Amino acid sequence: MSNKNYSFFQSVEDYFDNAASATKLPKGLLEQIKACNAVYQMRFPVKIGKNYHVIEAYRVQHSHHRLPTKGGIRYAMSVNQDEVMALAALMSYKCAIVDVPFGGAKGGVKIDPRSYEEADLQKITRRYTTELIRKNFIGPGIDVPAPDYGTGPREMAWILDTYTTFKNGEIDAVGCVTGKPVNQNGINGRTEATGRGVYYGIREAMSFEDDMEALGLTTGTQGKTMVVQGLGNVGSYTATISQKEGGMKIIGVAEYEGAIYNPDGIDVEKLLRFRKKTGSIIGFPGTKKLAKREDALELECDVLVPAALEQVITGANANRIKAKIIAEAANGPVTPDAEEILLKKGIMVIPDMYINAGGVTVSYFEWLKNLSHMRFGRLEKRFDQQTYENLVSLVLRLTGKTLSQKEHNFLTRGADEIDLVRSGLEETMITSYRAIRTILKKNRKVTNLRQAAFVCAIEKIGSDYISLGIFP
Repeated sequence: MSNKNYSFFQSVEDYFDNAASATKLPKGLLEQIKACNAVYQMRFPVKIGKNYHVIEAYRVQHSHHRLPTKGGIRYAMSVNQDEVMALAALMSYKCAIVDVPFGGAKGGVKIDPRSYEEADLQKITRRYTTELIRKNFIGPGIDVPAPDYGTGPREMAWILDTYTTFKNGEIDAVGCVTGKPVNQNGINGRTEATGRGVYYGIREAMSFEDDMEALGLTTGTQGKTMVVQGLGNVGSYTATISQKEGGMKIIGVAEYEGAIYNPDGIDVEKLLRFRKKTGSIIGFPGTKKLAKREDALELECDVLVPAALEQVITGANANRIKAKIIAEAANGPVTPDAEEILLKKGIMVIPDMYINAGGVTVSYFEWLKNLSHMRFGRLEKRFDQQTYENLVSLVLRLTGKTLSQKEHNFLTRGADEIDLVRSGLEETMITSYRAIRTILKKNRKVTNLRQAAFVCAIEKIGSDYISLGIFP
């Protein structure tokens, strides 16, 4: 099948069917799990300047096995029904893998956000939200959107304000959307969540000696080389955290304007400042510009992180990929025909539905915070700090030792919200990877991590349907 006509949703269904054959669930149940439950396609007018623009938009709820449904909203000219259905399906499976109790959903507005002024984007966002409210496609117990490609905390704040205007007095209204600014009922750590989750997932995958030995690598991230395609929210945080906390060397970066390379490593924080100042990564000191931005995908490296849009690694370029590990930070960056080639080459592909689940995980934490009406750490931080103070004082008194003020503060501090969020995310990514890897090692019908991840998700969702008594 040529990549040009490749349906994103069909590729997700192909992956599903491949994994379903490795389960023992009945055919009818598998068909229910695979199907999109609700698709809302809309057109609405928005006055931009003196003219009216008719905006094409979507919201898809893939699975209602658990409520609310959950999924981001993307603003891009690539948005179409097939893409939104595919992303909603991936959200269902993603939530199941990381044990987040949501059904999958996704939204899309077919616009180029760079072509609109902020006031016009606000009009479009508020009108889109109004359409969702009218059809009961949004609410803290119904469907909870979040940021995605082309959107961020600003758009989520507009959605919240629009929702609360219509739902005045609803006690849990702030839980209608996640990814909000921290000062508007958001949560610390949400902005970095997907990128940090990607790093935790890579680190966990690289911790198994036999798996790394098969790839010709040693365990651990320290000193390993990485190439990042896409320097938006996910790619930038993946790169900076992998560099600062994992000791990885970022040797290549690709962005909209082109790609750069430096075998000795690129300081990503400096690169981000350079791009903010100049508007481009091209010309960053010490780097070489590659002929085409796609060339970054073909650089020799230990870990390749496609963190932009779907279907960038295809049957046409898969044979030229030289990475040992591909971590799918974006949704659907590898097509099925490409993955077949990559696996034959012995490349490990860490699937999107696991590796980029950090965003929805921390969105879940934000939703819980909103429903509890209290920030994490408020009750226990000072109590824990005082407990640690007493323990440290006792040990110092019994041993006669002393500590510097810095050491004392480190040992006695209580956890802030950001500490608890990062801890919860790390726990989620570690336990989820181990569950997927166990399926890969124990189920003889499973041959790769993506298939194992799908089996993990399908069996969990199937268990929910069976427990509901729908499929006895």
